[in-house]
Amino acid sequence: MFPTRTTLLLGLPALLGLGYLLAPSAYPGPLFEDDEPKGLYPELPEGPPPVLAVEGAEAEKPEDMRAYTDRILGTKVTFDMVPIPGGRFRMGSRVDEPKRKAHESPVHEVQVSPFWMGACEVTWDEYHAFMMKKDLAERSEDPEQAAPQDRYSDAVTRPTPPYVPMDFNMGVGDFPAIAMTQFAAKQYTKWLTMKTGRFHRLATEAEWEYACRAGTTTAYSFGSDTELLDKHAWHFGNSEDGYKQVGKLQPNAWGLHDMHGNVAEWVLDGYRKQGYQASAELLVDPVDWPVTEYPRVVRGGSWDDDPDELRSASRRPSKSSWKDIDPQIPKSIWYHTNVRTVGFRVVRPLTPPPRAEWGKYWEADLDFVADIEAGQRAGKR
Repeated sequence: MFPTRTTLLLGLPALLGLGYLLAPSAYPGPLFEDDEPKGLYPELPEGPPPVLAVEGAEAEKPEDMRAYTDRILGTKVTFDMVPIPGGRFRMGSRVDEPKRKAHESPVHEVQVSPFWMGACEVTWDEYHAFMMKKDLAERSEDPEQAAPQDRYSDAVTRPTPPYVPMDFNMGVGDFPAIAMTQFAAKQYTKWLTMKTGRFHRLATEAEWEYACRAGTTTAYSFGSDTELLDKHAWHFGNSEDGYKQVGKLQPNAWGLHDMHGNVAEWVLDGYRKQGYQASAELLVDPVDWPVTEYPRVVRGGSWDDDPDELRSASRRPSKSSWKDIDPQIPKSIWYHTNVRTVGFRVVRPLTPPPRAEWGKYWEADLDFVADIEAGQRAGKR
């Protein structure tokens, strides 16, 4: 049932508008015009972007970390970040956990450094500022909104215009953004870094499970009783065939909403069918860097999944079929046209990597993706 129980019923004609686009949509901006600016994006300035002053956002030590509300310059959009304490945990599912899968093994001990994580999944309000260039539109109408960070964020490659509303008429605003590739999600974290001056990226798979568990060892962050699931998660049994506004259900013990269900979430890691690499040693901040386009890992399960797919240890591989009905040749590096169930949330480590290593977390890791991106930066579709 993934991508979704319903998406698989859609054919290309239905998706591209023979009936589908007749439905009303709150989707902003042009869909069919190639509004990608002709010519090169500006080059990224040397040095780090200026830091946007936000109360509570800075900490020198783990004990100084606090929850804070950040903002996206040039828009009215804000987002909440919560501190995740560093620590050790046992990653994966025990052999006696009901409905576990073999690729959740072997259980292994991991040390995770402290970080902040988005309290909620990235919403359409947040993602549209990047995807639809709404910050640029606001600035053109009100030049006084210009800020020193603009030279940095304007240099980040943005998605090409989509052919159809990528919310699939399920709702925008404070609903979770969906259907982006991992590359698109990583570019968003790069753009957000340039907007705020604070280093953001996707979570590693280890960070994601650690944050989801919030100190627990049970199947879910609230225990193992699926009778409690409706209080914490949107899933196939209660979602009424669509995602929901973020942050409406109970968070886990560390203040994270929708870690179980609503939309599955991209992490940085590649996927190994055989499971995790066995290690008798403590792994410190591990990440399994992808070497192929597919498969890569998504976590958390979605509104279209049964309870077992929402467990803290549950993991899923991405698939090339997620782009089956994309009519472009080559297929888009920005959109997964078949998937209505995958989004992401952002992470900000307390101790960011050296600036020379930032690109590893953001940039295209495959030559063909880099080539397409380069062409788009030069004004090509």
